[in-house]
Amino acid sequence: MKNRTTFLAGRFGWLTMLTVSTILVVAMHPYGASASTRDPGDYFFDTTFGDFSEEARTAREEGKQGVLIMFEMDECPFCHRMKADVLNRSEVQDYFKEHFLIFPLDIEGDVEVTDFDGTSMPQKDMALKSYRVRATPVFAFFDLDGKLIAKYIGATRDADEFMLLGRYVVEGHYKDMSFQKYKREQRGGGTP
Repeated sequence: MKNRTTFLAGRFGWLTMLTVSTILVVAMHPYGASASTRDPGDYFFDTTFGDFSEEARTAREEGKQGVLIMFEMDECPFCHRMKADVLNRSEVQDYFKEHFLIFPLDIEGDVEVTDFDGTSMPQKDMALKSYRVRATPVFAFFDLDGKLIAKYIGATRDADEFMLLGRYVVEGHYKDMSFQKYKREQRGGGTP
């Protein structure tokens, strides 16, 4: 029996095979072939020495609206999906970097960090004791005084939903409504 490629090529022709293959590759990528992607480690996250009170001061000096912390852990498939499919998008990176200093924080980490109030503790204690983060990812938005203003638990559906989350915080809608309500309003009253 012929192998599958030979069978399909004989049945449909090489041109058809090439067209079908191209369509499948583009369809499998969530944003199509023209998507502009960059490494989130280099273009989304900022470098920190772990003093978040200092990071809030730096954000103020740089004219940012606040600090965004992505609580994550190595074994989290949803964190990996966010990095591979959402946080690697250039438009996501550019928008969030314009408005926030952004840092990852390992909820299982033993590295000593300083919380916004000046308290030093391991990353895992900051995550659990200060912000009740037990599962990942969690995107926590802090104002320039280090006050938690919005928290999103879990991975977003796609880059568009993550951009909505950014606008929800940047435009101050978190003060008046839930993110679910904001999404419904932005999408014309349909389901979130």
